[in-house]
Amino acid sequence: MFATARTSTLVLLALALSIPAGCNLVPQQTLRQSQIRAMQLAGQNRQLNQHNVALKSNLDVSNQRLTNIQSERSLLQQRYVNLLKQQSPLSPEATRRLQALKKRYPLFQFDPQSGVSRIGEDILFQSGSAVVNNKTAATILKEFAAIMNQGDAKDLNILVVGHTDDRRIAKANTRSKHATNWHLSTNRANAVLVSLETLGIDQSRLGAAGYGANQPLVANSNDTSRQQNRRVEIFVLPVDAVVAQWNPDINRQ
Repeated sequence: MFATARTSTLVLLALALSIPAGCNLVPQQTLRQSQIRAMQLAGQNRQLNQHNVALKSNLDVSNQRLTNIQSERSLLQQRYVNLLKQQSPLSPEATRRLQALKKRYPLFQFDPQSGVSRIGEDILFQSGSAVVNNKTAATILKEFAAIMNQGDAKDLNILVVGHTDDRRIAKANTRSKHATNWHLSTNRANAVLVSLETLGIDQSRLGAAGYGANQPLVANSNDTSRQQNRRVEIFVLPVDAVVAQWNPDINRQ
């Protein structure tokens, strides 16, 4: 009996010794693949961390730019309000002639108190355009330039300001030329400025700005009010005026 038990024990021991080492462990190939995958994941994680750092840096820069833009807009808006409150620097003769121009052309508006002239954009430009191609508008600008080139008025500076309504630019063709209302209002102001320069006003007296939809005359509640808000304003400024960081006297030094 003891011999039989001993024999059985020896057989079991022999079987145990015959089992390859590591048969109860993960195969070497699978382990290597897992190690490689872990290294790949670690590398990807490092790349993601680097990407996140770069994104955060870009976000911080963008936020700072946005803050600067908002600050500049607030400053420009305050200066615009101040412009509307200014007393007209025009002489009585120039004021009289501009009032006469207003009577002949109802679409041309003139405030003798501030010296501000307004022309509806619908008369100056076709929808989505920044090209002055209306004969009546061209005549108004021609007569305005003639007034500003005579007498005491020829020493005054001129700031052209463009405005739009609150509707975003929808047509792709228009967006390709004027990405936003900011662009459209500025481009239209520049178009009027170039027209005035072509009509003989020295470029050193001229400046342009665009306010997009941010300075409406009335609430944009319907088509009629939106038409009022689409406009170009022409401010006549004393020679020592500095508006929107534009100082025309620099060009004369």
